[in-house]
Order: sequence, then C-alpha cells, then structure tokens
Amino acid sequence: MTNPLPSLPAHSLLIFLVQIALLLLVALLLGRLAVKCKLPALVGELLTGVILGPSLVGNLAPGAMQWVFPNDAGQLHLVDAVGQVGVLLLVGVTGAQLDTAMIRRRGLTGLKVSLSGLLLPLALGLAAGFVVPAALLTGRTDRWVFALFLGVAMCVTAIPVIAKTLADMNLLHRDIGQLTLAAGSFDDAIGWFLLSVVAAAATTGVSGGSVVLSVAYLLGFLAAALVVGRPLVKYAMQLAARSSEGGVRMTVAVVLILGGAAATQAMGMEALFGAFIAGILIGRTRERPGELDARPGRPLWTDLAPLRTVVLSVLAPVFLATAGLRIDMTALGDPKVLVAGVSLLAIAIIGKFVGAYAGGRGSRLSHWESIALGAGMNSRGVVEVVVATTGLRLGVLSIATYTVVVLIAVVTSVMGPPILRAAMSRVEYTRAERERAEALAAAPQPAPAPADLH
Repeated sequence: MTNPLPSLPAHSLLIFLVQIALLLLVALLLGRLAVKCKLPALVGELLTGVILGPSLVGNLAPGAMQWVFPNDAGQLHLVDAVGQVGVLLLVGVTGAQLDTAMIRRRGLTGLKVSLSGLLLPLALGLAAGFVVPAALLTGRTDRWVFALFLGVAMCVTAIPVIAKTLADMNLLHRDIGQLTLAAGSFDDAIGWFLLSVVAAAATTGVSGGSVVLSVAYLLGFLAAALVVGRPLVKYAMQLAARSSEGGVRMTVAVVLILGGAAATQAMGMEALFGAFIAGILIGRTRERPGELDARPGRPLWTDLAPLRTVVLSVLAPVFLATAGLRIDMTALGDPKVLVAGVSLLAIAIIGKFVGAYAGGRGSRLSHWESIALGAGMNSRGVVEVVVATTGLRLGVLSIATYTVVVLIAVVTSVMGPPILRAAMSRVEYTRAERERAEALAAAPQPAPAPADLH
C-alpha cells in the first residue's frame, strides 16, 4: 500500500532547519545592533537577507549560498510558508491593537489628514508608474497594473513603526502623537483595501468589470464581517476566555486570523486584508462582565501578548530576512535603475510628507505640528515590505523594482525620528496633554514588546 502523503526528504528537512536557524540568528544579532544604533530592528532584519543573499554572500561565496539557499523552488517555498504565516499573524495582531475609540474621537481630523497623506502620494506613484523605464518592468505586467501597484506602495504607512517611535520619544500622550496614530490607522485600513483591489487586477486584468467586481467582493466581505463575522468572533473569543489556559485564547485568535485570510484568498483577494479585518474584530471583543458588574469587560486582545511576542520576535524576522534574500543591490549598478530608484524615493518622501503636512495645515495645526505629522506618517516600515513582497509574488514587480521599494521602506523608517524630534521640540505642551501625561504616568504600564520595533 502506497503512502498518499509522502514525507519530506531528509536532506530537504536538514536544509530547511539550517535556513530557519541561520536567518533567525543573524536577524537577531543585526536587529539588536540596529536598535543600539537607534534604528528600527527592521533595518537589521532586512540586512540579514541582503548579507546572506545574492547581494553579498552570493557574490563572494556562491558555493556556500547554493548549499544553504539552493535554487530550488520547493525548498524556498518551505521558508516562504513560515514567513507568510508570520506576516498574516503580524497583520492580524496589528489589526487587533487598532484603537477604534481613538479613531472615532479623532474621526474628522484624522480622516482629513489620512486622505491628504494618502491621495497625493497615490497620484504621484500612479503617474510615476507610466514613466518608469520599461527595463524595470517584468515584461509580462500590464503598465496600468504596475502603475496602480506603485501608487499603493507610495501611499502606505506603518503603524508599528509610528507607535514605537512615538513611545520612545514620549509623544504618545501628545495631540500630534494621537493624531498621527489615528491618521496612520486610516491609512493602514485603506492601504490593505487598495492592495486587495490591485492584487485582484493583477490576476484578472484591468477592466471596468473586473475592478468593479473586486470592489464588490471587498465590500461584500466587509458587510459579511460586520453582520456575521463580528458576532461569531465575539462568541469564539469569549468562549475561549472561559478557559484557564491562555494557550486556548491564542489558538482561537490564530484560527480566526488565518480563517479570515483564507476567506479573502478564496474570493480572489489578498489574504492580508482578511487577516487585518479578523484582527480588528478580535480587538473589538471584550470579556463578559460579571452579573453585578455594569462596567464594560476587559478587551480580550490583551491576552494575546505572548502571541504578539512570538510573531514579532520569531516569525516576522523570518519573513523580513526572507524578503531581504530577494533584494539584489547589484541591480542599482544599472544607471537606469539607480536614477529610477532615487526618483521613486523622492516621490515617496515628498508625496507623503507634503500630503500629511497639507492635511495638518488644513486642520488648523501649526507649521511645526504639521511637520511632525508629516515625519511620523512618512514611516513605511514592514507594511511597505509586505506590499513589495506581494508585488514580487504576483509578478508585478521585477527584482530591481522590488529592491527599490524595500529600500524606500528602510530609508523612510530611519529618517522619521530625527525630523519628528526636531519639530516637536518647537511645539508647546497644552493643558490637556499635561493631564493626559499625568494619567498615563499613574496607570500601570505593560512591558514593552519587541514587535513595535518594526
């Protein structure tokens, strides 16, 4: 009787274990080094792949690279699978921590800043997509799809990087800190939505009917998540909360996040969008209060701290290191690629910064407050890397354009803090900010999590 499920060959398993251990070890060392240099850990973790990939080791010791990272699609897919699970859980956990109450409080101003900081870089990226040299395209991608994708890549932001930066600089209680998080949260939600639309267009082609159908699917999924998904998620999380074992709650949360990802993937959309929506639903679930307790129950996402630590200390670094393996710095040796890369970096920075600045000024913020807002919103972080990886997987981006987009994520994440620090030193404290700071100091503080470094 033949075995219908053949086991993984022993050598393939050995290579897989060496790959994961090596990527994690180097990512840990370089990530800690980046943090000591006051840089996001993202920089060191992406550098892991750059060092171990074709940019360095692939040139200096091709034999060693070929043994550890053989040119075998099946072998690479094993590591990719770990990274994909990690990034889905990362997006889900980020969605769970989305402060919807703050978004409601800052609703109109946050939405105005978000749209201003999103539409301008989106338009500039879309325009750039039509003038980028054909050498940077994959050859099988429709120019419209490439332009749409580049527009999305230019307009995204990264809440984890923003939150970590604001926390490190003691700005979370400041009005600008709160507004930046609210606007960034809007950007995140709209960004995942747009990514799903563009990903659908990349697989079905750009036509009025296909785009309308993709948007209809997305809106239908959102309606189903609100009407059916929300009570189901609430019931599942509250049922899991009855268990005395914290592992049950984390397992249920993982199943819900991956289930949401599977739902959108089955509908021909990006799995990331489903994971993000599932995470938001989990974040809105509260513990059942006692019969005599009229106060709202405790948010159940606070039980997911161990999961968040594992995701961002283990799984996310594997994803980022794997993303770095696909970066080929030698591509920048081509003058066309270098000029296009510098131009796209300038478009990304200017578009996001000017858009957020204009939104701030339109909301009656001061000059320096608007500069701080633009600096905070300009951080792309891991979200940009996820977008770039999606584009490469769908065949929309070539290795050269992928390298450029990932470098944009690194540069914008590094340049934000010093500009933010200089701008906020010129913004006076308000009475409300002092009261908020006193309340924050009086409250018990949770231990910092390494996830925010991304």
